Amino acid sequence: MTVTKEITSREKSSVKLSVTIGKDDVRSQYDEILSEYAKTLQIPGFRKGKAPKEVLVRKFGDSLKSEALSKIIEKALGEVFEDEEALPRESRPLPYSTPKMEDEPKLDLESDLSFSMVYDVLPAVKVGKWQGLEVEVPDVSVGEEDLSRELEAIRDRNAIVLDKDDGQAAEKGDVVTVDYRELDDSGQPLANSERQGFSFTLGSERAIYKFDDEITGMKKGEHKEFSKTYSGDFEHEELAGKTKRLTVTLTSLKAKQLPDLDDDLAQDVDEKYKTLDDLKADIRQRLEKDLSRRLRAMKINALLEKIMETTPVEIPESMLRMELDSRWRDLARQFNTDSAGLYKAMGNSPFGAESVIEEWKPSALKGIHSRLIIETLMEDLKLDASVEEVEQEIEKLAGTDGVTLEQVKEYYGPERREREFLKEELKERKVFDLLLEKNTIKPGKKEKYVDLIANNR
Repeated sequence: MTVTKEITSREKSSVKLSVTIGKDDVRSQYDEILSEYAKTLQIPGFRKGKAPKEVLVRKFGDSLKSEALSKIIEKALGEVFEDEEALPRESRPLPYSTPKMEDEPKLDLESDLSFSMVYDVLPAVKVGKWQGLEVEVPDVSVGEEDLSRELEAIRDRNAIVLDKDDGQAAEKGDVVTVDYRELDDSGQPLANSERQGFSFTLGSERAIYKFDDEITGMKKGEHKEFSKTYSGDFEHEELAGKTKRLTVTLTSLKAKQLPDLDDDLAQDVDEKYKTLDDLKADIRQRLEKDLSRRLRAMKINALLEKIMETTPVEIPESMLRMELDSRWRDLARQFNTDSAGLYKAMGNSPFGAESVIEEWKPSALKGIHSRLIIETLMEDLKLDASVEEVEQEIEKLAGTDGVTLEQVKEYYGPERREREFLKEELKERKVFDLLLEKNTIKPGKKEKYVDLIANNR
């Protein structure tokens, strides 16, 4: 079949594929379909397969033309997309971008058949300046207060929790269980605001309403009603700048008995620790390793943001939609449900599914942008991961979390896609190593480790 095509670029990395099929080929394809029908259709007054084609055309003309049109277009597109030389990678549709017919074509057996498809393609990326850049990251180190905080958390996890005597008041550090709900201006309970059996450590401010101070001093079984005003910059947007009327009942009150910070506690944590100093050394090593990983990520992100400034990319709608769908599925898994279940559950939320997805868009676009830069650098710099490098990485992974070398090798077997993911990860690591090597990282403002963690950086 003789097929001519033309590719026209459009905005946001989409293209228009215009295809023309010669009228002789159109007629030939139509006649083939007509012949097939003639062999199989049973028409009243004629033996099976013996009805004249003219009769078929009169009886099924429109249906025949409709089916012929679909098959001709399908065959033409098959020829176009199978020809890798005639249609290079940058002109091919993304796997998750379904080509759409721009106008509904008509089958005219006396004319050429022309139609147009619109679809998204991989964005063209020309990486701007990526060497000789200068960025800052916070100057952070692990201090004694970080070590002390971790040790206190260990003491808290190993604490003994005992019921307090009736009549004793709730104090900061106690474990309390409360029932609470929000009231309207007339003192009536608001729908869907009730929470029963909510337990937390008093002073930790885990409750969304942050009513730790109001509960302090209450006794088991006591009921309390109060109003609380929240600042304009309160962390929960739905409460910011508002005054809420609440009712709280303290249903359980327990006190924590923290263990002494000594060698016995270290041995209780893990038998590999003989002394408290052993535990401290391990904690410091873990914190410093975590800090190193976080700072590396911050350096790379800062450099990628610089590179993005000189590397404009038109991100297609289908690529953004795919990224947002992926994030939504990840969030659904965290709540042990599927995408539809999460969407339904958040329908009555003050945040709402649509507003959450809309809020994600800027970071999703930024993530896609940086990913395209990384992949382009991999290709431009011809970075690869050899079989030997992959095997070395597999050996490094063995022994972590009690996993044997045999188990790791099986997981990253030669035919498994996990091995390809590992290979891509090694290639990406090479890009990051080059970015850190070819650019200048300056220490910025001093910052505490705890603040770095709190800001999830």
